[in-house]
Amino acid sequence: MGASAVRPRLAGWLVIAGLIIVADQITKIMVDRLFAYGERLPLLPVLDLTLLYNRGAAFSFLAGAAGWQRWFFTVLALAVSGFIVWMLARHGDRRLFSWSLTLILGGALGNVIDRFLHGHVIDFVLLHYGGWFFPAFNLADSAITIGAVLLILDEIKRKGN
Repeated sequence: MGASAVRPRLAGWLVIAGLIIVADQITKIMVDRLFAYGERLPLLPVLDLTLLYNRGAAFSFLAGAAGWQRWFFTVLALAVSGFIVWMLARHGDRRLFSWSLTLILGGALGNVIDRFLHGHVIDFVLLHYGGWFFPAFNLADSAITIGAVLLILDEIKRKGN
């Protein structure tokens, strides 16, 4: 396929990633402005909105480190994002694969923006049951998780052929 066909296809995936970033940032800004840190608003018996800051990675991994983790995770996410854009340019015609990468890209960059601007990621969705709590997360984390699941499904589907 020629380069002219790749550009519009890549542009479409990048627009979707951009929309994920915008939605992620809007929700984080709203919660950050409306909630005091640690404040919780129950929405369902197992779901609260809250305002928490994560200085680490997934599940607060390395959150207690001396601050170097902010730049480490920022550089890592930017490097992975560059690789994802390259993969989308090469394989943008594979719909499930491209959806998975686009979700991961939008989520990763949404959290990079937080790390760069605030030094932490804003989390606000809290799932719990009884005394059990799942680590708080945000829209970007959800996009990354769904993207990872789709990536696994794409690989299973591809290996089945």
